[in-house]
Amino acid sequence: MPPKKRQAEDKVLLGRPGNNLKTGLVGLANVGKSTLFQAITKCSLGNPNNYPYATIDPEESRVIVPDDRYDWLCDKYNPKSRVPAHLTIYDIAGLVKGASTGEGLGNAFLSHIRAVDAIFQVVRCFDDKSIIHVQGDVEPVRDLDIIADELRIKDIEFSEKALENLKKQTRRGGQSLEMKKLKEEEATVEKILAWLKDGKDVRKGDWTPKEVEVINPLFLLSAKPVVYLLNMSEKDYLRKKNKYLKEIQKWTVDHAAGDPILPISVELEKRLSKFETEAEVTAELERIGATPALPKVITTMRKALHLGSFFTTGADEVRQWTIRNGTKAPQAAGVIHGDFEKTFIQAIVYNYSVLKEEGDEATVKAKGKILTKGKDYVVQDGDILLIKAGAAKK
Repeated sequence: MPPKKRQAEDKVLLGRPGNNLKTGLVGLANVGKSTLFQAITKCSLGNPNNYPYATIDPEESRVIVPDDRYDWLCDKYNPKSRVPAHLTIYDIAGLVKGASTGEGLGNAFLSHIRAVDAIFQVVRCFDDKSIIHVQGDVEPVRDLDIIADELRIKDIEFSEKALENLKKQTRRGGQSLEMKKLKEEEATVEKILAWLKDGKDVRKGDWTPKEVEVINPLFLLSAKPVVYLLNMSEKDYLRKKNKYLKEIQKWTVDHAAGDPILPISVELEKRLSKFETEAEVTAELERIGATPALPKVITTMRKALHLGSFFTTGADEVRQWTIRNGTKAPQAAGVIHGDFEKTFIQAIVYNYSVLKEEGDEATVKAKGKILTKGKDYVVQDGDILLIKAGAAKK
């Protein structure tokens, strides 16, 4: 008999499971976080003032996820109700050097970062004497180092506390399965600590599924996905040049390889947010020859969080639902209603791309492209689902 093929381990993602994930705007003081928060959320929350600690308690808002597929489906069905997907964003107060040891209001701010699932790191890349810099001058690479170091130092503290608690338990000894599990966790935390003390972020490690299961309950700051937003002047953004870019690029190669880096002008986004209609915004963008940055900012973060979408459609409602990539049909049904996951029978599935190609549901059905899937079906980004479920038990 040929040897059995070893089954690949299911990939376990770093971070909190689920689809209702939160992002936070992070950076030093006076880099443009609160102004960006107001522009991206189109609200007056946040406190964009020219002094440190203008923001203390984090502000929260939800932004609509831009998606041409959702827009197309709404145009096609012209439903009574339209419900797009959203992304939750927090405006978190600026950090200072030494925050990990309590400098400024550091510990409170770091706890706010710990509560989100991913980080938009805003990096100041513009000179403006009227806007003070907490370090005295504009030097993006130094700022990047400060943030990375502060988050890592705090992670070392979290990991050392976790290791101390594990050692108290493993000192008892014994050969039970529980003790074996505790010793494995202890070894993993020691590995994490060595990684952090070597100056590396947890999200950059090649961790096994078992190790990820130990990492996730620690809520480590450097384990969170990061999207870097390089905040330039409007002039630099339009001409696509900035004197700091070369140094930043070198830093990211050494410290943040693979993390998305997006140029943005908060100054421009603030100006665009003051127009009353989308038509006015479009006209202004055409006049200055620019593309809006905010839609890409939102979609890039969703990708970094491994989030996708499925749709439910009809004349009554078109809705875009958010799921984590790799979600199976029963769990996707549970996003619609908890009872649907428990009583799931099957899902009727076809993808948006098929519907757009064929033009209507009748043609999709006639060509045999509507599929019936069971509990093991992994929902694909862009799927249109009809869930069949049994009656919930009372």
